[in-house]
Amino acid sequence: MGSVYVVGTFDTKGAELAYVTELLRRDGSSVVTVDVSTSAPVERSVTVSAESVAGCHPEGQTAVFTGDRGTAVSGMAEAFRRFLRGRGDVAGVLGLGGSGATALVTPAMRALPVGIPKFMVSTVASGDVSGYVDASDTVLLPAVTDMAGLNRISRRVLANAAHALHGAANAEPVPAGTDRPAVALSMFGVTTPCVSALVSELEAEYEPLVFHATGTGGRAMEKLAGDGMLRAVLDVTTTEICDLVAGGVMSAGEQRLDTLASSGIPYVGSCGALDMVNFGPVSTVPAEYAHRTLYEHNPQVTLMRTTPEECDRIGRFLADKLNAFTAPVRFLFPEGGFSLLDTPGGPFHDPRADAALYEALENSLAQHEDRRLVRVPYHVNDPEFVRELMSSFTEVVQR
Repeated sequence: MGSVYVVGTFDTKGAELAYVTELLRRDGSSVVTVDVSTSAPVERSVTVSAESVAGCHPEGQTAVFTGDRGTAVSGMAEAFRRFLRGRGDVAGVLGLGGSGATALVTPAMRALPVGIPKFMVSTVASGDVSGYVDASDTVLLPAVTDMAGLNRISRRVLANAAHALHGAANAEPVPAGTDRPAVALSMFGVTTPCVSALVSELEAEYEPLVFHATGTGGRAMEKLAGDGMLRAVLDVTTTEICDLVAGGVMSAGEQRLDTLASSGIPYVGSCGALDMVNFGPVSTVPAEYAHRTLYEHNPQVTLMRTTPEECDRIGRFLADKLNAFTAPVRFLFPEGGFSLLDTPGGPFHDPRADAALYEALENSLAQHEDRRLVRVPYHVNDPEFVRELMSSFTEVVQR
């Protein structure tokens, strides 16, 4: 079953860490305590010392024990990430602390595969925690009081975390429910008809995993690919690249497609929702875009049509990324439109912008037998386009 790892800065949070360790052992868990203190090394009663963790840094302990808090925390975070990824017995992880410890421990949690229980009791576990969680299944639990000793509140909060981790780490394994290989698909509301039809086509032979292309969704899809959990990808909705290029709120970052490129799994992509950039309510759209074509999707989401210039940049970005793929690639260009809004007479219909995207892709993509751009005379949500996607999917998987 492995061991649960209790992690924190034992120089300042020793009492709290000892408390959760005792509870976990009383529950019956095998516990490994890990010190990630960045203060001067001292003797502490732990399974793995801070010196041992720091030694996992590629530049050694001197890159961690710098005497400067900022560089020391960054260095220990990298060392602990490498340390934890190198352990083969991790059944779960429990960390606790303030902002420094949260920033130090959660990168290692994010690096672990999805499904391994990860709990972080933190004083900053409220508001925007995306920087700590990102695409992982890490759970941040608000500490409520500060981590400054045990009290009637902290004992209860920490006990809940310890018992929850024990239960998650020691419960009977959850059956996968199927032995069908997993295939990831990216979807947006405006490409739902296409992806829903693909799911119906796939599910007899594969287990479809659909990801909402909201930035986090794209990163989560790529994390599963990096963890070796996917057989192939149908990246129908690459819209997150629009937000990267034009400053929208749903970018998956510069790294979009990098993990897929290096994973070695077959890839079929398309231009789903490359006609739009996402913002919040209309009042949040940057003033520089006030003259642009905007569409109020709902009171919380405003969409902006991409221009020919932006589509050129999107196309070159896509081509550069696709050129790095080692597995077979097909990228389909739906001439009839990219979304429910991009149809003749629709608010985002712009043949010039679509043409600029295709020209950029055609000029920049290094095409050969295993990497091809396919022009398809249908709309992204047409049944005929679904058939073309499935045909390309079958082709790359067989190759």
